[in-house]
Amino acid sequence: MSDLTARLTQLDSHLARYREHGILNLIGGQDVAGSGGSFETRSPVDESLICAVSRSTAADVDAAAKAAKAAFPAWAAMDGAKRKAILHRVADLIEARAEEIALCECWDTGQAWRFMSKAALRGAENFRFFADQAPGARDGQTLRGPGQLNVTSRHPIGPVGVITPWNTPFMLSTWKIAPALAAGCTVVHKPAEFSPLTARILAEICREAGLHDGVLNLVNGFGEDAGRALTEHPDIKAIAFVGESKTGSMIMKQGADTLKLVHFELGGKNPVIVFDDADLERALDAVIFMIYSLNGERCTSSSRLLVQESIAEEFHARLVERVNRIKVGHPLDPATEVGPLIHKVHFDKVLSYVGIGRDEGATCAAGGERIGDKGWFVAPTLFTGATPGMRIAQEEVFGPFLTSIPFRDEAEALAIANDVAYGLTGYLWTNDLTRALTFADRLEAGMIWVNSENVRHLPTPFGGVKASGIGRDGGDWSFDFYMETKNVAFALGAHKIQRLGA
Repeated sequence: MSDLTARLTQLDSHLARYREHGILNLIGGQDVAGSGGSFETRSPVDESLICAVSRSTAADVDAAAKAAKAAFPAWAAMDGAKRKAILHRVADLIEARAEEIALCECWDTGQAWRFMSKAALRGAENFRFFADQAPGARDGQTLRGPGQLNVTSRHPIGPVGVITPWNTPFMLSTWKIAPALAAGCTVVHKPAEFSPLTARILAEICREAGLHDGVLNLVNGFGEDAGRALTEHPDIKAIAFVGESKTGSMIMKQGADTLKLVHFELGGKNPVIVFDDADLERALDAVIFMIYSLNGERCTSSSRLLVQESIAEEFHARLVERVNRIKVGHPLDPATEVGPLIHKVHFDKVLSYVGIGRDEGATCAAGGERIGDKGWFVAPTLFTGATPGMRIAQEEVFGPFLTSIPFRDEAEALAIANDVAYGLTGYLWTNDLTRALTFADRLEAGMIWVNSENVRHLPTPFGGVKASGIGRDGGDWSFDFYMETKNVAFALGAHKIQRLGA
């Protein structure tokens, strides 16, 4: 039996109960159907039906928000060490079901097994990291002033809404939910309608791990009804959202009347800048990995290649050769490097940019076409000869689609890199230390990697500037969002108080 056949057999066994009962909401510890009926989730591999999914309405969101509000006092008051133990148990159970999570994620999203097989373990790592922070999450500082001692502390903000995207949904869900729970917040989670499977698995795991009823609630549905009801609900104190910049803007407007705190991880049109003094072999590997891995459906993908003119011809020749050899195929095949895009809507969007690029006068040097006649497979695509003002150089395509722009010198590279609406990440390849320091300092991005692809260290801040987001995740920065800081000032003596009306 081949690896692919074996995995398909395992997948069928994991999906059997969801096919029978559908994906239910979890509200106040109870499995409940959505009051709006159900919708279907289909695999992008072959458009086959996976299962029915509860469609939530404002009434379901209201029930979930009230459950989170009711559960908040006890969860927030729990000793941090006890929360730590529960969250470590969550991580244990994630690891125990890691293969199931990966199989379901591949089938639901089209992501390749070689990447998703590690995503569940990264989710467990997220829970362990923030679990270890839970006992000290409320600790603050002691600040001595003239005649005064100030003591700060942090307190969980309350019930929060978490809205997660369809790309790598399990890992990104843990990235938001774990710190919220560690801080002492309760959560209402609305996953993307295109990829609801692993959110349900995470909810089941949290319940089995001993999370109190109402601490984590799951509501499935669409942004226009369930999502909007969550962002407008008065009992939800904050919204953590990962997704498109335009949707983030809508959420901010919807939460304005209730003065919601928002944390946004949004889009990107991230540059990878390759200078002629770089280690070109490693730079080539990184350029390819950071746009074509995960099907290009990642906010941190380096979708703009800025390559110095003196090496552009050679670099492009090697790049085209490698791109044309990328293995596109079934996501559960261990040889597959790029799988199908998430949905026909997104497939149509990505292919539309091929026409846009050609119309603008750029050269389609690789890919640019559908593969097969079933499923949403797109050949890894490369456009060369682009100019900075082209739409393919300005707009987020969010697929296996790379736009290359030549530059003459450092000043031009910086101008091109910064001349977009986004500012999430930047990747810089050079062996000139002074250039690396000064260029990175002037690059408009929240995160920059020098001579590296995206290698995440969990204690470091994650987030962008401009249209790429608001706030930072990671380490103690996550608690800055999920907790409010309180200062108590103690007088150290009888200081003079002005006597009015004496």
